[in-house]
Amino acid sequence: MPVAASAIYFLNLRGDVLINRLYRDDVGGNMVDAFRMHIMQTKELGTCPVRQIGGCSFFYMRISNVYIVIVVSSNANVACAFKFVVEAVALFKSYFGGAFDEDAIRNNFVLIYELLDEIMDFGYPQNLSPEILKLYITQEGVRSPFSSKPSDKPVPNATLQVTGAVGWRREGLVYKKNEVFLDIVESVNLLMSSKGSVLRCDVTGKILMKCFLSGMPDLKLGLNDKIGLEKESELKSRPAKSGKTIELDDVTFHQCVNLTRFNSEKTVSFVPPDGEFELMKYRITEGVNLPFRVLPTIKELGRTRMEVNVKVKSVFGAKMFALGVVIKIPVPKQTAKTSFQVTSGRAKYQASIDCLVWKIRKFPGQTEPTLSAEVELISTMAEKKSWTRPPIQMEFQVPMFTASGLRVRFLKVWEKSGYNTVEWVRYITKAGSYEIRQLVVSGSKLVMAEGAIRLFSTGSRCHEIRRGEGHLPGPTQPAFDM
Repeated sequence: MPVAASAIYFLNLRGDVLINRLYRDDVGGNMVDAFRMHIMQTKELGTCPVRQIGGCSFFYMRISNVYIVIVVSSNANVACAFKFVVEAVALFKSYFGGAFDEDAIRNNFVLIYELLDEIMDFGYPQNLSPEILKLYITQEGVRSPFSSKPSDKPVPNATLQVTGAVGWRREGLVYKKNEVFLDIVESVNLLMSSKGSVLRCDVTGKILMKCFLSGMPDLKLGLNDKIGLEKESELKSRPAKSGKTIELDDVTFHQCVNLTRFNSEKTVSFVPPDGEFELMKYRITEGVNLPFRVLPTIKELGRTRMEVNVKVKSVFGAKMFALGVVIKIPVPKQTAKTSFQVTSGRAKYQASIDCLVWKIRKFPGQTEPTLSAEVELISTMAEKKSWTRPPIQMEFQVPMFTASGLRVRFLKVWEKSGYNTVEWVRYITKAGSYEIRQLVVSGSKLVMAEGAIRLFSTGSRCHEIRRGEGHLPGPTQPAFDM
C-alpha cells in the first residue's frame, strides 16, 4: 500500500519544529513530543530509522542538520516513505540552489508549504518531478550565496505537461544536431578457487543513455536477449536468427519505458527524457565470459621467505585491450623486503594494505604477462599466528567488451518531423568483486583445496594420493618411477 502519511515534520538537531504538515486527523498534534522523548533523547536514535510508539509508526531520516519525520497510523510501505523523502529533498534542493539545511528551510518556509500541498494529497505521494512542478509553481526560493546554479526558466504548456502521459520530457526542445549516446556498462563479480574452478560468478549491468533529440521522439531498442528474439520471431512467423542469446535476470526499467508494450512485444520502447538517464538495469548469472584468468602460486620457503608467481591471461580478442589493470596480491604483515620481475607493467609493495600491487596501464588481449617476486619476512620469537591468505583482487576496464555477451541489435528513432539522427553505442566491462584464492606451495608439499591431488616424495619415488582416500599404492597399485 502507499505511504498514507498522517503527518510530516521537519526538526532541527535540538528537536525544534521547523515546519510541519498534518494530512490526516488520525494522529494528535503531540506526536513530535513522543518523537523527542522516546527517540531523540535516547541512545537508539541512529540504530533503526523505523520506530513504533503506541499505535503510530515513525519513519525518520537525517539530511544535513535536519530530521524529516513521517508519522503513520496504519501499516504503510516503509520503502515508499523513504523514497518520498529522498525525492522531496531533491525537489527542495532544485528550488534552493542545491542547499538543504535549517537555514534554507527557515528562509523558504512559504515555498515549502506550497510544495508540500502539491507533492502529497491526503497522505498519498503525488508528482515529485522538479521539471513538472516548476511549470506552475514558478516562485523562486532564497538561494544560498555559495550556489552558482542558475534558475531554470519555466516553459509554456504547463497544463499539458502535468496531465499528459510524458511527465519526464517537455515539449519544444530543438537541437541543431540530433544525437543519441548509448553505453552498456557491466561489472563482473567473480570468486575463483585456488584450483581454478569458479565458485561464484555473475554480471550486473546497466544501460546509460544521453539523448539530444528535438521534439517528442519515440525510440525502440532491440537487444540479443533470448525472450525478445523468440517473441520477435513469433510475431513475424519466421525462425529466429542463429547466434548467442542472453537470458536477463532482475530487469528494472526507467519510468519512461512502455511496460505494456514490453509485456506484449518484449521490446524496449520509450519516449526518452532530455539529457542523461539510466534506461535499465539487469543481472546475468549464466554464460559469463571472464575477461581475465589468474594463475597464482605462492611458495613458502621456511618462515622467512616466500616466492610469488602470478600469471594473468587476457581471454578477450587480440584487437582489444584493457585499461587500468591492477592486481593486488596479499602478503603477510611481517614483510620486510621484496624484489620483483615483471614482463609487463610495474609492481611495488604497499605496506599500508599489505599487498604486492601490480599495475598494467594497457593490457592487450590474448597475452600472458607474469610476475615473479621474492618476499623476505621478519622472523619473530613470539608465536606467529597463521596467515589467513586473503584472495587476490583485480581491477580493470575493458572497452568494447561485454562479459555477458549482450549486444544492441538496433536502435530506432521515430519523430513526426522525420529528421535524421546519429546513434553512438559503446560497451565497457569493469571489475566488481573480482577475487581469486591463492594456491600455496609449502616446501615440497603442494597444499590445495579439498579433493585436489597432493604430491610428496618417499625415497626415490613419487606417489600421488587424493585427499580423503588415505592409503598409499599397494601391490596392486604400483608406484611409477620418476
